[in-house]
Amino acid sequence: MNQGWALVLLLWVVALLNYLDRQVIFSLLPLLRGELNLSDSEIGLLGAVFLWVYAACSLFAGWVAQRFGHRRVILASLGAWSIVTALTGISSNFMTLGLTRAAMGITEAFYIPAALALVAAALPDAVRSRAVSLHQSGIYMGILLGGGPGAAIGQAFGWRNVFFLLGAIGCLYGLFLLKAMPAPGVHSAATPDYGRVVRSVAGARGFWPVFAIFAAISFANWMVATWMPLYLYDRFQFSLQSAGLSATVFTQIPGLAGMAAGSFLADRLARRSKRGRAFAQAVGLLTGGLFLLLGGFADTAPLFLGALMLYSFGRGMYDCNVMPVLCDVVAGDERSTAYSLLNFAGTFVGGVAAYGAGALRSGIGLEGALMLAAVLVLASAALSNRIASER
Repeated sequence: MNQGWALVLLLWVVALLNYLDRQVIFSLLPLLRGELNLSDSEIGLLGAVFLWVYAACSLFAGWVAQRFGHRRVILASLGAWSIVTALTGISSNFMTLGLTRAAMGITEAFYIPAALALVAAALPDAVRSRAVSLHQSGIYMGILLGGGPGAAIGQAFGWRNVFFLLGAIGCLYGLFLLKAMPAPGVHSAATPDYGRVVRSVAGARGFWPVFAIFAAISFANWMVATWMPLYLYDRFQFSLQSAGLSATVFTQIPGLAGMAAGSFLADRLARRSKRGRAFAQAVGLLTGGLFLLLGGFADTAPLFLGALMLYSFGRGMYDCNVMPVLCDVVAGDERSTAYSLLNFAGTFVGGVAAYGAGALRSGIGLEGALMLAAVLVLASAALSNRIASER
């Protein structure tokens, strides 16, 4: 097998573990809440602590990869968050649980920028979207496994054992990766100055539109991810279990299909024009925005779930092309830093969206909040199309 594709497959497992380890706690919350006597506000803080610590570390995570080497940072990040995952299993109260969530935010923030820069450098431009799509599908699978299967294991063997098991798996895979992972040279030989790199990225033509679109889509995605189970429960009278399962299945599986379609379309269009990938993103965002808007008007569960699926499909078309589009804007040795700045915007805005939707709920309702998110996605589609037309 080609060394580049072998690298993508190896990192696919790491991407899966990255999201499985961070997401599984939410499927175990009923068990944790009962044993540790967590209040609703404390549960909300657990999500916010992770997001905002992750956002703060993302400001320099990509530069660290550029400075010390992407491979080293990936291995260190995997090992560190796996240890933190195992330590979560010994939490005895909200304080210790909160500390492990903060530590999870620190250790996981360094993986995605380094991994995507490595994937982008390992394979030629002609297949870049497909390579990124394959890697990102590991994220979607991690979210899926963190839902139903994670809850089932916790119910059968206790929530602490879930964290012990995942931590052990991550550490063992890290040892395997230490030997198996190739080491393509994409980091700078000279020590990069953080301020210079950030100024260079910020001054790149086209970076700020990409940044603005990423922030807007993150707002919509986190609003959907945070509030969808409750929306299905309240509006369509789903049971708690079916609401959580539906919110995961009807977003992640169509998202995987969208990434597959979007990556093939983008690579095909990119052969004809440099603007092809941005145009593929615009198509995905237009699709997602229109159907998210329709979902706000839906008055039956089947209609709403159908709209949710097509929104997720469009979002997948966008997701798989973020790094490939960034590669057209930013120099190769600065891509991890550029993506880490996007990650900062996405996770910070994600925390705002998670709390903001709660405030909006008492005013315009979750239907109105979904429509607001849809407007942001449609505006992003227009901006993405403008980026494509200017290339």
